Amino acid sequence: MTAWRRFRGHPPGLIGLGIVLVFVALAVFAPVLSPYDPNAQDLGSAIQGPSAEHWLGTDQLGRDIATRLMYGGRISLLIGVLAVSIGLAVGVPLGILAGYYGGWADLAISRLADMMFAFTSILLALTLVAVLGVSLQNVIIAVGISVIPVIIRLVRSSVLSIREEPYVEAARMLGAGDLRIITRHVFRNALTPVLVHGTLSIGVSILLAAGLGFLGLGVQSPTAEWGTMLGEGRQFIFSAPHLTTFPGVAIFLAILAFNLLGDGLRDALDPRMRSVDRPAG
Repeated sequence: MTAWRRFRGHPPGLIGLGIVLVFVALAVFAPVLSPYDPNAQDLGSAIQGPSAEHWLGTDQLGRDIATRLMYGGRISLLIGVLAVSIGLAVGVPLGILAGYYGGWADLAISRLADMMFAFTSILLALTLVAVLGVSLQNVIIAVGISVIPVIIRLVRSSVLSIREEPYVEAARMLGAGDLRIITRHVFRNALTPVLVHGTLSIGVSILLAAGLGFLGLGVQSPTAEWGTMLGEGRQFIFSAPHLTTFPGVAIFLAILAFNLLGDGLRDALDPRMRSVDRPAG
């Protein structure tokens, strides 16, 4: 409750949470909010501007853009959440092993992370998609793998400091095994930066997936996805700018929302802030 009270006192974080909830609601209730099929073509209504019938206009195949944005939000948000989940599932255990045990484990895992850092995130994702093939599943895997090295570095640095804390030494002197120390003390205290960075990484993952879609290596048409919509509309950027403007705004708002939400969580969960809230005495 203390963390939630601090989060409520962070207006940008609340704005970010609000935008995320709006995107989630639009994605979940898209069939109720829109009467159109996101993939149904109507060439007679192609490339129309915003109107009462089509709030955000139609694309080059006469498909309703607002509908495709709502359904595309399902794919983009799904990619962001699942990709970060993959990164956390792999990166957190490796980071803990490297930071807690050190030695050869730290050396091997750190060198693996360094090798992955040799590629920029988009280049690594492009390479993996080129190897694995173009599909939604492979896009999620590729984006998730690109998140792993950052998670490893973050968790390792946190664990290196946590393992030297007095409470860890006390637990070790009382006979607690490594597994108990890691699960009860190290992991729980390293969780805050992981949660914050995971939230921020969702926005980065959405951007990476959109970049792949824009280049034609992401989710393939006719499936609605923001990056793919952006790529399809670029040839009409001067004659029908709404085809690229609205998907671009959706991507921008999603990334902004998760960044604001991550900043709010960081301030709410920062252990140094907890000490301020404790009454003196």
